[in-house]
Amino acid sequence: MKPGIHPEYRPVVFRDRAADFAFLTRSTATSDRTVEWEDGNTYPVVDVEISSASHPFYTGTQRVLDTAGRVERFERRYGRGRGKQ
Repeated sequence: MKPGIHPEYRPVVFRDRAADFAFLTRSTATSDRTVEWEDGNTYPVVDVEISSASHPFYTGTQRVLDTAGRVERFERRYGRGRGKQ
């Protein structure tokens, strides 16, 4: 890597306030706020809106579309068999 052109790569805490979940990883993200982590060290903290702890796909709370109901509603609205036979 060319020296002097890359951002600093350091430990950063990412915090999902909605799920009360945080994790420590390495990143180039910056923040003016800091937090004291479980190991006693202070790290920059970046608040995120959604993480694996709050995303519906990972938590299993995602909604399943009612495709059968949608098809029936379409058939009621536009009829069945009006096209090519």
